[in-house]
Amino acid sequence: MKHHEERIVRYDHTLKIEAFRLKGIIQKFPNHFHEHYVIGFIESGQRKLSCKNKEYRVGPGDLLLFNPYDNHFCEQIDETPLDYRCINIKPEIMRDVVLEITGKQDTLYFKQPVVCRCEQVKALAELHQMLMQEEKEFNKDEAFLFLIEQLVEEYGNWESDRDRVEINEDIETICDYLEEHFKERISLDDLCALIGCGKYYLVRAFTKTKGITPYRYLETVRINQAKHLLEKGVEPIEIAHQTGFSDQSHFSNFFKEFIGITPKQYQKIFIPNTLQTLIQKSGKVKMGTKGVKIDA
Repeated sequence: MKHHEERIVRYDHTLKIEAFRLKGIIQKFPNHFHEHYVIGFIESGQRKLSCKNKEYRVGPGDLLLFNPYDNHFCEQIDETPLDYRCINIKPEIMRDVVLEITGKQDTLYFKQPVVCRCEQVKALAELHQMLMQEEKEFNKDEAFLFLIEQLVEEYGNWESDRDRVEINEDIETICDYLEEHFKERISLDDLCALIGCGKYYLVRAFTKTKGITPYRYLETVRINQAKHLLEKGVEPIEIAHQTGFSDQSHFSNFFKEFIGITPKQYQKIFIPNTLQTLIQKSGKVKMGTKGVKIDA
């Protein structure tokens, strides 16, 4: 049975946050992480979620709270398609908002990734609707501030209070290398040579430490870099070459698998900024009744 899918993303230039809506989705999302905070909820459907090697069963009314770099994946449980909504907040934006609310300069992290039947879902849903409708009034700003205040009070903690995990310097060396050389063709032998170990030890130690395999970590780094380039207006075919993917098709398929929408759909929310830059630089962008024309 074919389900009608909706994959919508909005970017709010006032709050500087993204709003996603995925409706009618059957797709399984692989193990990955984001560089930003994710605050979301499920409106319909049920999913098996794994976050930082702990498993959860999530459904309507449950709140999802992912910190930057929290590895997670999910898959469908029953035949009901997923209707999922979330907002994405970059760390620097969250830091400024939390400082304004609490006066604390420490880094915020959420203590738990899932809050079952959470009363804050209603406030999140109302804010999300405003973002989807591209609300211009400042009631949207108020809703955002009050939501973050409630989440910080109920589920927030601070980096200075966080349980310290012993840092594995070898694994950090691998991460640094992957983040610096993501454009290149990297082999497992290359990574093993960095720290002087065997392949099995490397894969096992890395996965145990990071909750994600070395290759999946590399894929996620590439996708996150691709998002930055899309926001700047770089064409997907060029991004594929700049981020280490074999071709545009390979890149587009991976992007949709990880993010839930195509690269072009993601880029569209930043087109106004791109057009404005073009106007300022060249004055060759013309607005017509049928859309936008960019002169060569």
